[in-house]
Amino acid sequence: MPSASPAPTPAPARRALEKERQTSPHRRRRPLDEVIDTIAPCPWTTRRQALGGAYTLRKESLASSAAPLYTSEERRRRDNSPWTVVQAVLAPLQFVVFLVSLWLVISYLATGVGYQAAALSVVVKTCFLYAIMITGSIWEKDVFGKWLFAPAFFWEDVVSMLVLALHTAYLVGLWLGWGAGPLMWLALAAYATYVVNAAQFLIKLRAARLQKPQADEALSSSPNMQGAARA
Repeated sequence: MPSASPAPTPAPARRALEKERQTSPHRRRRPLDEVIDTIAPCPWTTRRQALGGAYTLRKESLASSAAPLYTSEERRRRDNSPWTVVQAVLAPLQFVVFLVSLWLVISYLATGVGYQAAALSVVVKTCFLYAIMITGSIWEKDVFGKWLFAPAFFWEDVVSMLVLALHTAYLVGLWLGWGAGPLMWLALAAYATYVVNAAQFLIKLRAARLQKPQADEALSSSPNMQGAARA
């Protein structure tokens, strides 16, 4: 006698089982997805939400989850501060002087010729550093209300202190009559920390530019700004 085939699952029970499978945590988030997101998280996440048969795509930026570098008031003070322009002029000038001085120092260490030019170039570079440190401190006070170590630039200021200390040590050594070799190696150490510090500020500058469109969007969508625009 042939075996009876299993009775078909009623439609309501079948729909309930399918819904349970779709909403199961194992269905929504597989272990492999967790590993991939841990190693290389993607700034854009796609969420499919069944709402009346339609699906929505939500784009989330990593920059939006980070704390903003400037508040709206700090951004306004930065844009209106004359010291912002001073920093924008001094920073590239200092970098040009750094490149010339670095070439002279390395040339002297490689050939033993040109010590006077190399030593003088480090002094000029140090003068530019002092200028940008003093004006930068005034800028920080103007924008953040603190002369140094504002939370937005705390670690940049910490490394800047090391850069300043090494450049100052070079001037002290030059005044005390240290040998050419130790002075040139000290200059290279100071320049290495300067490169690290410059990279820190470039990263912050890029972060500020990425956050600016979001800040503008939030400002334009705020009720106060909309009311002012209508007025």
